[in-house]
Amino acid sequence: MLTLTGVVAGYGGGDILRGVDLTVEEGSITCVVGPNGAGKSTLLKVVSGLLRPRLGTVTFQGKSLTGKSPQHILRSGIVQVMQSRSLFPDLSVRDNVELGAFLVRDQAVVRKRMAEVVEQFPIVRERLDDRAGSLSGGQQRMVEFARALMLDPSLVVLDEPSMGLEPKAALMMYGYVRQMQSDGRTVLLVEQNVRAGLELASHGVVMEAGRVRLTGTGAEILLNPQMRQLYLGGTVDIDPALSASGPRGDADAPSWPA
Repeated sequence: MLTLTGVVAGYGGGDILRGVDLTVEEGSITCVVGPNGAGKSTLLKVVSGLLRPRLGTVTFQGKSLTGKSPQHILRSGIVQVMQSRSLFPDLSVRDNVELGAFLVRDQAVVRKRMAEVVEQFPIVRERLDDRAGSLSGGQQRMVEFARALMLDPSLVVLDEPSMGLEPKAALMMYGYVRQMQSDGRTVLLVEQNVRAGLELASHGVVMEAGRVRLTGTGAEILLNPQMRQLYLGGTVDIDPALSASGPRGDADAPSWPA
């Protein structure tokens, strides 16, 4: 569904991403993990059009999105739920959710989608006319999910969705991510809780220093001894013999060994 090839991007002349190659399969939950400064959030900004790559290409459903505006990317079927809280606290829950459909001109479609998300998210139904700022952090995250679905996206991009949530709220949030996949959506997320994110994911990606270092199923990544090394302050050691057999032929970004 989504392919990044040789993506180089950064800020103010400094490159954060240094040749990222990444594939997100349709219908998957792909979780990107890595230490601070690995380039995870920068990667999501490139996918969402918030940051234009200096080099490389981004392809979605066979069409190039390289350098396209965020609005164009939204219309293409990609939405992002940001890491920080992004609701308008003085507006009602209803108004916040309906803002998610700001690109939809057909009001009948807006009403239909509103009815669907109200059914899917009980907190939206129960607090529809309450100020969004009166909700707890976990409840606000659910409203953000509901708002994102108002555009009926094919790909949902989540930047550290569990950040700031208590464990019970985080578990509920992960349940809604699984539901998105069950409903036929593809999910790409960056997650600070490495174990929870990889247990949730069908596909895992490890980034370090602006590159993809490891890929595989979530379970394979969790069992990889190099993960312990990486999170204890080391780096991922890549076996050249393994990388030579990978489809990319890149010693910095091999496929998962059999």
